[in-house]
Amino acid sequence: MKLILLGPPGAGKGTQAKMLTERFAIPQISTGDILRAAVKAGTPMGVKAKQYMDAGGLVPDQVVVGIVRDRLQEADCSVGFILDGFPRTVAQADALQSSLKEMDKVLDRVISLQVDTEALVERLTGRRTCKECGRGYHVSFDPPARQGLCDSCGANLYQRDDDREETIRKRLEVYSEQTEPLIAYYRKAGCLLELDGMQPIPSVQAQMLSLLQAG
Repeated sequence: MKLILLGPPGAGKGTQAKMLTERFAIPQISTGDILRAAVKAGTPMGVKAKQYMDAGGLVPDQVVVGIVRDRLQEADCSVGFILDGFPRTVAQADALQSSLKEMDKVLDRVISLQVDTEALVERLTGRRTCKECGRGYHVSFDPPARQGLCDSCGANLYQRDDDREETIRKRLEVYSEQTEPLIAYYRKAGCLLELDGMQPIPSVQAQMLSLLQAG
């Protein structure tokens, strides 16, 4: 099973990817994780990426695609994989398709989680994190017993900069501009599955498995 998960920040891609990993015994591949791993390992592509990162620039598509390609050729990807956070643009999707063709691999499905923008803002701005132990909470969905204090260690909770509304709306705007065109791209390719990400997590999982198993 060779899959891509699409969806804006906060749509629940990571949660669903973990479920699929356990179900199909295939690795979840996050571009952020493999980029850091390639830099740490000092691979040829990792060395190139580090040069851009050290200079404070964005790692170009050619290098990112190269790192993804290297990862997809590892043994644990022989029976499948889940790409989480890649591709982000149509250009990256084209490059990925070329790489898969060269490796004689065929993408099975692209799953797009659809979530209302305002619901995403509520989800993400409500997150709070313990300054000491790192435990996470949500002011509406998973609040602490005592407001502003961690249930586990009693330390103060704080809102990460990434969870502030201005930052979140900017991230969603970037997603809309760069990544949403991928929905049309993969719909045209005939491999897109669109799911309502507003449902409870178990419902999303059940619907996703049903569609995947139906082929």
